[in-house]
Amino acid sequence: MTNLRFGLLGLALIVALWLAGRLVTNEYVFFAGYAVAQYILLATAWNLLGGYAGYVNFGTAAFFALGAYVSVAVNKLFEPPLIVLILVGALASGAVGLAMGYLTLKLRGVFFSIATLALAIVAQAVVTNWEFVGGSSGAYLLRPTAGPWGGSYVEYLFYVMLVMAVGAVVLARCIERSKIGFGLAAIRDDELVGEAYGVPTLRLKLLVTVLSGALMGMAGAPLPFYVAYLDPPSAFNLAYAVNTIAMPLIGGASTWVGPVIGAVLLTAVQETAMVTISSAANLMIVGLLMVLFISLAPNGIMGLLRGVRSRA
Repeated sequence: MTNLRFGLLGLALIVALWLAGRLVTNEYVFFAGYAVAQYILLATAWNLLGGYAGYVNFGTAAFFALGAYVSVAVNKLFEPPLIVLILVGALASGAVGLAMGYLTLKLRGVFFSIATLALAIVAQAVVTNWEFVGGSSGAYLLRPTAGPWGGSYVEYLFYVMLVMAVGAVVLARCIERSKIGFGLAAIRDDELVGEAYGVPTLRLKLLVTVLSGALMGMAGAPLPFYVAYLDPPSAFNLAYAVNTIAMPLIGGASTWVGPVIGAVLLTAVQETAMVTISSAANLMIVGLLMVLFISLAPNGIMGLLRGVRSRA
């Protein structure tokens, strides 16, 4: 299947879900669908750097919250369309990704992970003291009642997030099967050997850091309209960082489909637990699943499937 055919398949999926959405009367379906699409986007963005290149990023919440708060700031100034806010969030988070890459990508292993975690802590401190976007008190946004093409605004947010998630998956698949993907695989397996064979390691790492940060910023930009109230503890919630790492690991890191499988599975389990048990159980569920998969299936669901296929 070529990349063009895969892109057309993604477009067909969006159209099919849009047609199915015409039959939905319960708005909670779109709330839950938004969460699934958001985590597919975040997990795919994380996987570009963490799965393909092997650089584990703990700073997901920083890029995600930056996109959300830039969206709040720009909306207070101009009130532009949502697509403009998404583009501005992507540019801001991508620029921070570039700066972070220059400062931290010479570090490796746990040192890089600690540096990205420090970025999230610093970003939260900055936002907490940024009074223009509400500071520690948070910011309220009045969500429109209807989308630009009819239907509820939550339904509109879901389709916007769905389009971005599908686009990110198509991008990840194209990267995985290109020279960039092979170069990133060399970095993941042995960076020094890759450099010896002429792989432009720093250039590739900077590229995927910018792409990863931009996609996370895009995921965060619609958040203020989705939740209607945004404060630093919720925007920088630990669940974003934990889930975004757990989903590719459970589905199978270093593959484009692994984050999709992990995001759908884990979000479905968490949404079910939130309704039937408590939202406080979500991180416990994630922790148990991570321990289970790391112990029994370190290559995730895709690794299990590959093992079954090879034995067959």
